Amino acid sequence: MNFLKSNYILILIIAVGAFFRFFNLNWDGNCCMHPDERAIIMTVEKLEYPKNISEFLSKKSSFNPNFFAYGTFPIYLLKIVSDSVSVFNETLSQYSGMYLVGRFINVIFSTATILLTFLYVKRLFSINVALVSSFFLAIFVFPIQNAHFFTVDTILTFFILFNLFLLDIYLKKQTLTNAIFLGIVFGLTLATKISALPVLIIFLVGIIILITKNKRKLKTNYPFKLLLQSLIFFFTAGFVFVFTQPYSLIDYKNFFGQIVLQAKMSSDPFIFPYTLQYVGKIPIFYEVKNIALWGIGLPLSIVSIIGTVYVSFKTIIDYKKLYRVLPLVTFFWFYFLLNSSYAVGLMRYLLPLYPILAIFAGVFCINLLFPFFNKIFDSISSSLRFARWRRSNLLTSSAIQKSLLILFLLLTSIWTISFMTIYTKPNARIASSDWINANIPSGSTIANEHWDDGLPVYGGEKYNFISLPLYETDTKEKWDGINAQLEKTDFIVIASNRLYAPLQRLTNCSNLPKEKCYPRTADYYKKIFSGELGFEKVAEFTSFPTIPFTNIEINDQSADESFTVYDHPKIMIFKKQ
Repeated sequence: MNFLKSNYILILIIAVGAFFRFFNLNWDGNCCMHPDERAIIMTVEKLEYPKNISEFLSKKSSFNPNFFAYGTFPIYLLKIVSDSVSVFNETLSQYSGMYLVGRFINVIFSTATILLTFLYVKRLFSINVALVSSFFLAIFVFPIQNAHFFTVDTILTFFILFNLFLLDIYLKKQTLTNAIFLGIVFGLTLATKISALPVLIIFLVGIIILITKNKRKLKTNYPFKLLLQSLIFFFTAGFVFVFTQPYSLIDYKNFFGQIVLQAKMSSDPFIFPYTLQYVGKIPIFYEVKNIALWGIGLPLSIVSIIGTVYVSFKTIIDYKKLYRVLPLVTFFWFYFLLNSSYAVGLMRYLLPLYPILAIFAGVFCINLLFPFFNKIFDSISSSLRFARWRRSNLLTSSAIQKSLLILFLLLTSIWTISFMTIYTKPNARIASSDWINANIPSGSTIANEHWDDGLPVYGGEKYNFISLPLYETDTKEKWDGINAQLEKTDFIVIASNRLYAPLQRLTNCSNLPKEKCYPRTADYYKKIFSGELGFEKVAEFTSFPTIPFTNIEINDQSADESFTVYDHPKIMIFKKQ
């Protein structure tokens, strides 16, 4: 492919990816509806730069975030950037504007991941594979959605791919400089999210490859060189980690306590109410289903899955030729199987694998799928060679190929465009809040469900609110209390499927902890949805993905809760009759 032409195509791909990621970045109208995003912003807003070293070194320092569910590199990055841009608008360093700065940062990292994918794949395979892979990543839905929140997983995805990229450079040339750069990026990766420790597997694979490929050098000082550079790599990574996450050392008890709690959550879905949805999760199947149906969408997920199997087997069979692909394949399967084994299966856990899925899909398309199409095109062209309009060059083999290739790319983009429609409609929480303020009289009592965002998001001062403790253990005392609350309630708001989806499934008390079995709660939902409870549904708000030009909505309520609950939940309002 012509170098200049390929650059133009790359620029177009990056522009498409950036457009999708930047599109309606303020989709929730200043309401900051992602709970993790809110937690990070509230943490950043409280931070104050230390006045001196002694204050900085104190675990009670105002620069200590006291929040280690995520790494502090993204937290400090948001603090520095928001303070810097606040010279143009002071609200950008405040809660009301800081979330937009964070989302902008995530869009930059997400778009940079597209470019990094191109550069990495070009090194490993070819420029054609690199262009197709970067295009696929540009239109993958889940990375686009996550760029619309300020959470750390988008930044983590960039750094994990950057580790793979730099490792490939190191495999080609083992220099001290390359080892140091690799250490810097790995340190930043851990300071973004400590759960990135499995990335170490790629460095182990890299060392094994170098030893295997350089057996003749083992009797020289080559092993000592590798050992020295490995030590420098770990020292650099440790230094960068502590520098960007200093309170992991200064406030180590708090740090390790929170890390242990997060680890427990991953292994026990009963710890937090919002993880009850994962009780009974089928490992691997659950993750594949959510990636295929929602994170990527059909038909592109089929191409990605087949590509994953194809590249994996080809790498194993032709190891000597494709040894540089081995770290990529090893990391994919190790990270996928490890995270799939967790009892909790949040979709964002596997976000770092989406660039790799795009790469596998690109390799499969260039090596097998497109050549197969070409044979079909040639066959069609040959069968039409005596046709009058064929001889007049109205239909050539090249024209057929280009037309069907464009059609294929359009088909792969359908889910992306369908998903983007949720950002062209009023957010369901905003629309429902407008309806509540317009239709529910002042002084009415509104019952919201605990552990979910209460509605309305504005204008609430004119209403009385009740919080229904539906996650509490199904005891007589719980339901005596809720029934008393319902007597005072005029309207019930169900703001998402966060509670009713899992609680209606947790009814087999012989297989569940006694305090986490909800037969009466399931019966409550059955009665409220049927109208038996004495409340009638008077309004419903959704913002489902919609297939372009058809007005056909895609009901994705069966997806992982985290895919729908933040930016397009289903909201129902019930009125007492």
